[in-house]
Amino acid sequence: MSITEIKTLGDLKKSGYQHRSIKEELRQNLIDKLQKGVDVFKGIHGYENTVIPDVERAILSGHNINFLGLRGQAKTKMARMMTRLLDEYIPAVEGAELADDPLTPLSRTALEIIGQKGDETPIYWIHRDERYFEKLATPDVTVADLIGDIDPIKAANLRLSYADEKVIHFGMIPRANRSIFVINELPDLQARIQVALFNILQEGDIQIRGFKLRLPLDIQFIFTANPEDYTNRGSIVTPLKDRIGSQILTHYPDDRKVARKITQQEAKTTADQNNLVEVPEVALELLEQISFEARDNEYIDAKSGVSARLTITALENLLSSAERRVLINGGKKTTVRLSDFMGIIPSITGKVELVYEGEQEGSAIVAENLIGNAVRTLLADYFPGLDNLKSSDKNNPYNELTDWFSRGESVDILNEFTDKEYQNTLDGIKPLQKLISKYQGKAGAQKYFFMEMILWALAEYSKLNKEKLVSGFNFSDLFSTYLRGGELGDLSS
Repeated sequence: MSITEIKTLGDLKKSGYQHRSIKEELRQNLIDKLQKGVDVFKGIHGYENTVIPDVERAILSGHNINFLGLRGQAKTKMARMMTRLLDEYIPAVEGAELADDPLTPLSRTALEIIGQKGDETPIYWIHRDERYFEKLATPDVTVADLIGDIDPIKAANLRLSYADEKVIHFGMIPRANRSIFVINELPDLQARIQVALFNILQEGDIQIRGFKLRLPLDIQFIFTANPEDYTNRGSIVTPLKDRIGSQILTHYPDDRKVARKITQQEAKTTADQNNLVEVPEVALELLEQISFEARDNEYIDAKSGVSARLTITALENLLSSAERRVLINGGKKTTVRLSDFMGIIPSITGKVELVYEGEQEGSAIVAENLIGNAVRTLLADYFPGLDNLKSSDKNNPYNELTDWFSRGESVDILNEFTDKEYQNTLDGIKPLQKLISKYQGKAGAQKYFFMEMILWALAEYSKLNKEKLVSGFNFSDLFSTYLRGGELGDLSS
């Protein structure tokens, strides 16, 4: 007989069911999974030696938790995954308001039902997925929303006075009894609302419009907060922080490898896109490097953070840029190009908070600079770095390429180029082919991305001129560009 087939309190008692608080439930199920080597937080990357052990310690300690970290650090995702540690089903009294355990009823309604029906009290079963409640803290949240209030409609329908406890309408927290309750962005709650949580967290009683109710609610509280909120909008009042057992600091990925796992796991791409567009490994590395550059960029407010959503949405836009091109050209398959990265700018501009100087530059310019900086950083992973190289160095491997442009050669790489036009254009730069053969002989599908990356890097280091066209870029010799612009032409006359 399946446990969910039990329909009365009497049968539940016979089954041997025993009441456990939610914290005991989480603790015992975590112990079981740790002993069996089960990964509770599978899909969370980069927290294996930091956040996850802290969370497990907090659960073993029976603590309420506050996740403190910048945006896009999987705080809410971690909270939602904690439902995996709940029992698959738990019983509750049918007709009661607060998901009362039949063996330890809490609400007046449940007590009355059991008092009248005894072992014939009907019960129902709640699945673990239904035991998760989440509330975004906003300044307009009231005590009535969270705790409860007098319900005049209920009083009228039941013909009761406001002095009767039955006229209470319970808020979200009492209704989350025996569940995980998450308050996101806790500092956004007004201080007086935070104060209303004191007794629920510590003593287990609540007050609603003069009714002092002893309700030892059985709730696992999880809060999330952004450190920036403490200065911008509000703060967590000290007595409330004191009542939260564990404050766990979250963080961004430490390296590109971990960041790539997160991006590729979370990005929403279609099977059609994946079949149509090939993404070189170096392109994925460049994408992640952009977020690392953003977190260190002087024009971006570091205290606000750079969400992991930047690279997630950027990957989606990158695929769409290449997909759009191949659809327009009537092709069957294409490979991501470096110039496709211009299509991810809308994914960057909405994900970063600029300081005053950044606002003066403009968000699109800052985004383009981030891509350029990422190219500069990444080049040294595949080719000789340009930081300490001079044109006068005899062993400078790029001299032959820059000399090719200095002879008056110029290259346009247009967005609408077919793959054949794109490849033929880059293949026409013989010194570029030599560089690829020497340093990335087995480049495969990445060959043309590498070729374009070298041109971009040389432009970033002011070895070539990169001019933005209406639909693409032109690469040419830097000195020749000055002449064409007339800066030296007037002197020669």
